[in-house]
Amino acid sequence: MASNILIVEDEAKIARFIELELAHEGYRCEKAEDGRTGLELAESGRFDLVLLDIMLPQLNGLEVLRRLRKTSDVPVIVLTARDAVMDKVSGLDMGADDYVTKPFAIEELLARIRLALRRRGSAKAAEEVLSAGGLTLSVPRHEVKFGGTDIDLTSREFALLQVLLENKNVVLSRDSLLEKVWGFDFLGETNVVDVYVRYLRSKIDSVFGVNLIQTVRGVGYVIREGNE
Repeated sequence: MASNILIVEDEAKIARFIELELAHEGYRCEKAEDGRTGLELAESGRFDLVLLDIMLPQLNGLEVLRRLRKTSDVPVIVLTARDAVMDKVSGLDMGADDYVTKPFAIEELLARIRLALRRRGSAKAAEEVLSAGGLTLSVPRHEVKFGGTDIDLTSREFALLQVLLENKNVVLSRDSLLEKVWGFDFLGETNVVDVYVRYLRSKIDSVFGVNLIQTVRGVGYVIREGNE
């Protein structure tokens, strides 16, 4: 899924140039021409990253950043003048993730955006816990529990359960599960998905008396919320 990026920049030509380059790279963008509008948009929670100029009308970039950090940890890359050392220092001290000096090479800006988004993705993954009914799956800990009781799964069973939980309430075909869990180049038996669903059911459904993993005849499998 494409990342949403907010460009807070009052120089229309620069903002348009950045917007076109980001769109070419597959990002979705919105623009704000003043600090007050930029802050309102940034606080909406709709953006994965904010590009924030320092010299803005109504509210300058540092004040926008200061207020934003009270409510959001969205990654912010500050755009500064080349000789504005104190702006860089102040921006980083206030919680900016990075800065780029003007004039800048678009390649550098794109690289810094990719880095900030990767860091953001890693941080989210580190906190990711999936759940359905009484079952919880911790991605970073590689841990599955039902009502506080540990469930011992193999790596493939864990991967299959993770995909089903990530797509909760969505029926996934056997081919889709095969691709997501075993990969495009899997050359084993085509009924391997059914086999591993049985393994999971024997360790979860049978033990805890639930109907977590449901079969949709002729289609595939689904975990539905509230079907414990």
